[in-house]
Amino acid sequence: MPLSHIDPIAARMFAVEVVKKLRQQGYEAVWAGGCVRDQLSGRVPVDYDVATSAHPDSVRELFGRRHTIAIGAAFGVITVIGSKASGNVEVATYRSDAEYVDGRRPVGVTFCDAQEDALRRDFTINGLFFDPVEEVVVDYVGGQRDLDEGIIRAIGDPSMRFGEDHLRMLRAVRFSANFAFPLESHTRDAIDLLAHQLVLVSPERLTAG
Repeated sequence: MPLSHIDPIAARMFAVEVVKKLRQQGYEAVWAGGCVRDQLSGRVPVDYDVATSAHPDSVRELFGRRHTIAIGAAFGVITVIGSKASGNVEVATYRSDAEYVDGRRPVGVTFCDAQEDALRRDFTINGLFFDPVEEVVVDYVGGQRDLDEGIIRAIGDPSMRFGEDHLRMLRAVRFSANFAFPLESHTRDAIDLLAHQLVLVSPERLTAG
């Protein structure tokens, strides 16, 4: 669904309703990733992701199979289908990644808690959660500080993050340019060291990334 056709107000309302519906069944649920980053930096999100303690089968049962897409279920991700105005919401079970063997994706995932889920993500500004019901930021990785100070910092060991998925190096540079944030020194040094691995990234991912 093209994001240019999304109504930001409808998208937000639908994303709130998804969270509320999960919580009504006793699950944890928060907004995650780019929508949180954009909201806290003064941008208007139109694309929402929800992180939850609910497992994929439970998400499908709750929202109905006719209103969900399970293409990413093996990695804990279910797409909840919204209207043309609101767009869809990706609902992902809290997860930690297994070993990366191809510099692209993990061989599998293990379901976990919110903190461990945050620690597997790429950059601190993308590792934030937001509770849209209580309107509270949930920050396990120092992302709020880095967003306030204007820094792109890898979560944990930068060399490990970029070794897991080589495309993250280009994402770091892209975020740095888009937000006019400098790269944190260890993050920058790891990119300098590992940039040669970008030749292993397929042209399709380079274009889409």
